[in-house]
Parts: sequence; C-alpha cells; structure tokens
Amino acid sequence: MYRESYRHIIFKSRDALDKIGEDAVKKAVDIIKNSRQIFVYGSGRSGLVGKFFAMRLVQLGFTAYFIGETITPIVTENDSVILISNTGMTKSTLLVASVVKRIGAKIIGVTSKEHSPLAKYADLVIHVSPENGNGELAPLGTLFEISSVVFLDSLVAELMSETEQKEEDLRKRHAIWV
Repeated sequence: MYRESYRHIIFKSRDALDKIGEDAVKKAVDIIKNSRQIFVYGSGRSGLVGKFFAMRLVQLGFTAYFIGETITPIVTENDSVILISNTGMTKSTLLVASVVKRIGAKIIGVTSKEHSPLAKYADLVIHVSPENGNGELAPLGTLFEISSVVFLDSLVAELMSETEQKEEDLRKRHAIWV
C-alpha cells in the first residue's frame, strides 16, 4: 500500500501542477516582489503549507508573516496576502479575505475550486486541482496539500531566480545557521 500511495500522490500532484499556467506564476512573482510585506494564511493542513511558504519567503529576504501568530502586524494596502484553502470555503480564510479586500491589499488565492468564494476575493487565483484520487491512497485533502507545497516551493525557486539569489543566500537567513 505504501508504494502504491506515494506513486499515486506523485502522479496526481504532477498532473495538477502541470495545469498551472506560466502567466499565473509570473503574476504571483510580480505581486510578491512588489509587496512591502507578504502575509500567508490557511487553516489546518493548509495552514501548515502556508507556514512552510512564509518561512521560505523570510529566507529569501522578504518581510513575511503567518496571520494569527502573536507577532504578526496589520496588513496594509501596500501588502499582499496568500490564502490557501482546498475548498475555497473555509470560514476563517474567508474572514481574512474579506478584511484584506476591504483594506486593499493584493490577494493570491491558492485553491482547488476556481469559482469558490475565496476566488471571488482574490486578485489572482492559483488553481491547484488534482483530479479525484483514491481516498484510501491519499485521504481527504492530501492531494491538494501536497500539490500546494510543491507549487509554493517551486515558486520559491522562481523567486530565487528573479531576485538573483542562490541557496547560500537563503542559508544565511536560515535560523539554524545563525
């Protein structure tokens, strides 16, 4: 079951990621690069995905926060917010989206539902939608979450290229190397 599961997850995730257009990647990079601060939010496992990404943004030298942490400042109109929700209907994520929209910050929505309530708030929707998988091999939102981690880590590589950074530059900002 183990081998069948990871092969299934990799196959379905690769298919989902291949469907994300280069335009969407370019727009996401532009939004992030032109933001004073970048905020990330998701609930549950999507939140863990978001924390992975926020950490990498800091290592890239951006000012980044995960919404809900005690040291997170307020979002302003000069900022961007990346919201991660498989269904695009998570109540806490939609609450954040409504506040952010009112403030005027840019919203990047990462969701499997292209026409969800989250997508309606977003300035850019990253549609990460693995085809229905086998729930015994990848239960609940596993395919979305794994695909989102890979998408966001691949976006890190794109940001590294755009900002002309190497792994060594990130390593200098990595907490364990201080």
